[in-house]
Amino acid sequence: MKITFLGAARTVTGSCYVLECEHARFAIDCGMHQGNRVIEARNWDENGMYRPESLDFILMTHAHIDHSGLLPRLVAKGFKGPVYTTAPTKDLLGIMLEDSARIQETEAQWRSTKKLRAGDPPVEPLYTVEQAQNALKQLTVKEYNEVFEPGPGIRVIFNDAGHILGSAFIELWVTEGEEETKLVFSGDLGRPNQLLVRNPQTVETADFLFLESTYGSRNHKNESQSRQELAEAIAYSYERGEKVIIPAFAVERTQELLYTFFLLRQEGKLPEDMPVFVDSPLAIKATEIFRRHWDYYDHDTKELVKNGENPLELPNLRYTLTAEESRSINATQGPAVVIAGSGMANAGRIKHHLRHNIWKPGASIVFVGFQAEGTPGRRIVDGAQTIRILGEELSVKAKVFTIGGFSGHAGQTQILDWLSHFRNPEVQVYLVHGEHSGQKVLAELIREKFKLAVHIPDYLDECLLEKGGRFELTARPSLAAPRIDWEYLLEETSDKLAQVQERVEFIQRMGLSNQVEIRGNLLDINSRFTSILSELMFEQKQKPGKE
Repeated sequence: MKITFLGAARTVTGSCYVLECEHARFAIDCGMHQGNRVIEARNWDENGMYRPESLDFILMTHAHIDHSGLLPRLVAKGFKGPVYTTAPTKDLLGIMLEDSARIQETEAQWRSTKKLRAGDPPVEPLYTVEQAQNALKQLTVKEYNEVFEPGPGIRVIFNDAGHILGSAFIELWVTEGEEETKLVFSGDLGRPNQLLVRNPQTVETADFLFLESTYGSRNHKNESQSRQELAEAIAYSYERGEKVIIPAFAVERTQELLYTFFLLRQEGKLPEDMPVFVDSPLAIKATEIFRRHWDYYDHDTKELVKNGENPLELPNLRYTLTAEESRSINATQGPAVVIAGSGMANAGRIKHHLRHNIWKPGASIVFVGFQAEGTPGRRIVDGAQTIRILGEELSVKAKVFTIGGFSGHAGQTQILDWLSHFRNPEVQVYLVHGEHSGQKVLAELIREKFKLAVHIPDYLDECLLEKGGRFELTARPSLAAPRIDWEYLLEETSDKLAQVQERVEFIQRMGLSNQVEIRGNLLDINSRFTSILSELMFEQKQKPGKE
């Protein structure tokens, strides 16, 4: 049996693992790669590693786009099999994939306009709304703890992962010849005692475990401490008449925040005259799905609902669906809380709210989730003095809060606690869905505490899985991290600058309007160089001694 790591290998996005066994070829998740341009280029599958037409089925752990976002593209490229999910995941995918498709179409249209002006061919979207709608037709619902057989010699159980509503970790048995091998894919593990969702279930045996490691090197603060920090952010900006800006994922994080504001209001820590805006059509639709699937809530939340209380409602809650309503938030004076996507501040309406508020000393920027390398959110969290948003270089003067207790992921100790339930010492552990630095820390802890074999696969690695301990790896380092020819790139940049310098006298003889336009273009280039230099100096301060 062979597994290929097509994403979430030494990074936290693009979760997808393709397994090939005696009777089937199938995938666990098919997530979109998110981050910088090099990482996002993987979504186009130029190397043909997915071969979607040959996949028999897909097992989906949950609805987050970094686990599901490539499904429409795979269907458009020939995948015709069933996609197995839980009921909440099916409903959430119904809104999330269409939303993702609209973003793809909008970005392609914007880029095409620029291309056409330059005489170049237009850009195609990664997938369209129609393709997303077609993909939804292949979803098949399975309940937690239900055994099903998606293919010959293959048995599957979805267990509650406690990450978001409907999230699952997967127990998978594969029979080849007379030998049965058990694999467990953790998906994204939730933290215990999270609001709304139940605690993660546990499992005791596996031959191979594919374990998420998002927070492999650190723990979260406890929930009450995190709620207090959120109250401090509210008080800080309320006293100064400014806004609290919260980049948040539309699914789970926004709903947990609403629950937290519900609790803060009960504690007298949310001013009655301070509106809370949910500025995300996707989050609004997701909240309605959460209400509809209240039978998946944890015990305490179910009791609230049965007693007529809705923890997802507030008297001062405002939903903004249209772009005009969104713009009006920043035109309104006075304090407010604004929850908007995306959670890593790299897309969506949150970028506009940051542009209007990040330079204000009285404002607060509150991060309540993981910020991947290469995202604006990560740069702000790491202490950047300036940040480029929507083409404008902005000074970071707002107070930045990083509140880890709201994360939907298990922290380091919680991952180890979950792993401690395994009873067979032969299990081989593969760390996935984490940055390499944190994975190395977690790997050493697992080896030290449990004496288990631990591997950290890279993007496009292929592993032959043999029960009993043999580990065989086929790596593709050139594809995992394509070489950047810096010497050629910088020489090209220097050559173009020299060509402009040679033509200065000609430029000075041009009409004034042409000179002004060229001057503006050069100022834009200088601004980008200033931004690059600022980032390089910042990184050197963060990592002294490394050149």
